[in-house]
Amino acid sequence: MSHVIVPEGYKSTLSLYDTQDAIALIKKTFQSNLSHALNLKRVSAPLFVDGASGLNDDLSGVERPVSFDMLETGEEAQVVHSLAKWKRYALQRYRFPVGEGLYTDMNAIRRDETLDNLHSVYVDQWDWEKVITEEDRTLDTLKDAMQRIVTAICVTLDLLKWQYPQVPVTLCRDITFVTTQELEDLYPDKTGKERENLFVKEHKTVGILKIGGKLKSGKPHDGRAPDYDDWEMNGDIMFWDDVLGCAMEISSMGVRVSPESLDRQLKLSGKEERRNLPFHQALLKGELPFTIGGGIGQSRMCMLLLGKAHIGEVQSSYWDKNTHDICDRAGIVLL
Repeated sequence: MSHVIVPEGYKSTLSLYDTQDAIALIKKTFQSNLSHALNLKRVSAPLFVDGASGLNDDLSGVERPVSFDMLETGEEAQVVHSLAKWKRYALQRYRFPVGEGLYTDMNAIRRDETLDNLHSVYVDQWDWEKVITEEDRTLDTLKDAMQRIVTAICVTLDLLKWQYPQVPVTLCRDITFVTTQELEDLYPDKTGKERENLFVKEHKTVGILKIGGKLKSGKPHDGRAPDYDDWEMNGDIMFWDDVLGCAMEISSMGVRVSPESLDRQLKLSGKEERRNLPFHQALLKGELPFTIGGGIGQSRMCMLLLGKAHIGEVQSSYWDKNTHDICDRAGIVLL
């Protein structure tokens, strides 16, 4: 069963056709801004990968990938959850130098995703990855990239509002950083999501740092797979969304694991069987470059910048009858 919230008095400021044009403007403008901000080149990326390669993103470790067997080979292919691991492999294969990186359009199916205002089984995002030196594996490198992405989003909003001045959205251009342990210390009796909402409501644009490892309470702030981000150097970019009255995550990113941090995180998460997968073998042997990277939600960004109440207003996906009925009654047009 889906969970849909209809904000009181909500009405889209753009017509259906203006919305479609605005989506195209946002996507074209932002990917250009992103490539210049982080020195990235566009590449093509797969929709599915070999299920035995270890290249698929395991997200929090419990989500089931969509898979199918190939008639010609009999091997199993998995539709990607994201390209977190594939990108690092691609940087090595394409011989990208230090300081340069790639971005790509990533389309995924997440069959176990919740259906609500912010979530869909169809995921579209810009996946990006950049080669760095071992010395650049720092929180400062992460924070710099996060601020550059926030600036690219805000510049995109500037152009959007020049074209569509009726769009009522404003964003804070300066990012406030906070670690997950600092959030737990501030709000010890709240859940992770409640802490995010309280802090982002106050600071508007926030970078939440160090996600995945256990906090003083013995629980992690949120789940992270152990084999792409270094849990001590990763983070989420969140904006306060006035329409829904909640924190909206736009990007998850991080400095990627080194052989040492991969070894440690596989032990901590009890996922040591992954050491035998081809991707993990290459990483543990030091055959892959040091990188930083992440994913930036395309539909989420369009939703935020256009002041939409439901992600189905900016992407064409599957919605159950309950969602359609609620949105029809509220005048929310699902694509």
